[in-house]
Amino acid sequence: MMETRIVNIHDAKTHLSELLAQALAGDEVIIAKANKPLIRLVPLEPPKKKRVAGLHKGETFYISDDFDEPLPDEFWLGDGPV
Repeated sequence: MMETRIVNIHDAKTHLSELLAQALAGDEVIIAKANKPLIRLVPLEPPKKKRVAGLHKGETFYISDDFDEPLPDEFWLGDGPV
């Protein structure tokens, strides 16, 4: 269950490590000034892995002979299986 914690700027400075741990654990941490919410502390998404060029170099890929044929009308009209 996600818990929301609202703290003022002074408390956020004092307890930053604790607030970071709570945000990383999935809790919502909001930093406010004069009881007005300003910032939501959330963890960053991990960076996506970069693609590696040539990873499958030398492997054989099979493509159907009709891969570039137009699709049947049933596909576009929604009358047949997808």
